[in-house]
Amino acid sequence: QVQLVESGGGLVQSGGSLRLSCAASGLQFNRYGIGWFRQAPGKEREGVVCMSRAGDVRYSEYSEDSRKGRFTMSRDNGKKMAYLQMNSLKPEDTAVYYCAARSQILSSSATCAQDDYNTWGQGTQVTVSS
Repeated sequence: QVQLVESGGGLVQSGGSLRLSCAASGLQFNRYGIGWFRQAPGKEREGVVCMSRAGDVRYSEYSEDSRKGRFTMSRDNGKKMAYLQMNSLKPEDTAVYYCAARSQILSSSATCAQDDYNTWGQGTQVTVSS
């Protein structure tokens, strides 16, 4: 059974940091691109940052320029884990954060197109207080 489980969310003050983790099971992790997405209350789910199986990173075209300097994604294929390091958090970063996986060929670049992802975690809540 393919499964993704996010963890690491919580309540943090504005300016604080959190590190989200995504644990994968039931799949050959190094054959999958991984993406981080989020859904704020009353808004559609949007991409945050995504990484191809080869390690190519792409920030969602909808990401604020500032987010690119605050959020960093990494992965550990040996542990079947992906991470999202979030620094200088703002109240507008409050959302449920999801990781997702997409099977891809090695030469494919990263994408944050949600329709390309077919395996999703249940999400972890991040709340940033002002």
